[in-house]
Amino acid sequence: MAACLVFALVGVPTLSFAKARGGGGGFSSGSRGGSSSGSMGSRGSRTYQDNGAKPIEQSTTARPSATPPPSMAGNPSTASRPAPAAQPSWFQRNPLLAGIAGGLAGTWLGHMIFGATDTSARTTDGAEGEQAAGGSGSNGMLLLLMVMGGGALWWYMRSRRIPAPNFSGLSRTSAASGSLLAESSRAGFGAAVVEDEITSTDKAAFQQALTDIQAAWSRQDLAGLRRLVTPEMLEYFSTGLAEQASEGVANRVDDVELGRAEVLESWSEGATQYATVNLSWTARDYTVSLTKQPGEAGYLVEGNDQQPTKTTEVWTFMRFGNGSWLLSAIQQPA
Repeated sequence: MAACLVFALVGVPTLSFAKARGGGGGFSSGSRGGSSSGSMGSRGSRTYQDNGAKPIEQSTTARPSATPPPSMAGNPSTASRPAPAAQPSWFQRNPLLAGIAGGLAGTWLGHMIFGATDTSARTTDGAEGEQAAGGSGSNGMLLLLMVMGGGALWWYMRSRRIPAPNFSGLSRTSAASGSLLAESSRAGFGAAVVEDEITSTDKAAFQQALTDIQAAWSRQDLAGLRRLVTPEMLEYFSTGLAEQASEGVANRVDDVELGRAEVLESWSEGATQYATVNLSWTARDYTVSLTKQPGEAGYLVEGNDQQPTKTTEVWTFMRFGNGSWLLSAIQQPA
């Protein structure tokens, strides 16, 4: 009986705690653009939106998450509500009481086993029959005490039970203005998108950027490109120039003349302004060998160094505040 009581007081809480811990046109579409050709760059929150051009294929902007299942899409409050945490069992929350209960149960079992054996042995002796009756009476008294103890334990456990908080009626719309929940909700949706007007000065800046970028590309001037494009676009330009250098060739885009500049979109995201422009221009676009001299056989690798060709692409520019416009994305026409 003593061993059962010790095991119940020590072993049961230990088990509970253990469980609780468990196209042509230079860089972008030139015939020798290599892996850098195509549609690339970032357009802010509209990077993967359809704007009539070919979709962005290479971008550092993360793709939007997949659409939630239909069963959850109709109830956004249910989809955004976290699942309630699993409540610990009574044994985990009350290890000491669990040990006492186990000790009482062990004591009762031991008494029933050893007491019954002792009573059977004593009934063989007629002189001790009254002692057996006394043992049965003590068993009844012990059972009564156990029932009373169980009732007291149930009342104590119920009085200490704390109801879990209910957040079912709390939503983003019900949060008080100025509260921490309201502020965190607004911060999670990102900056607002506002449509902007593009002035004639901005269009002149786009035209100048087109000429300067093509000239820096033809000179293989990364320092000049760094002042005209975003860091992401500079990486694509650098990769294209490295491929050309490895092949021993260089792409030239000379005599750029802008034919049309049509603004397709213009918007702001916080302090960043974007503008997507459909550009059409003519230029002499050709590729030469770096190991040959002009006039030698094999010097002109591809293209026509005398006849201008027409190119149409969709360029997206961005700027911070009132800074200079930088090329942030190039898309091929659909």
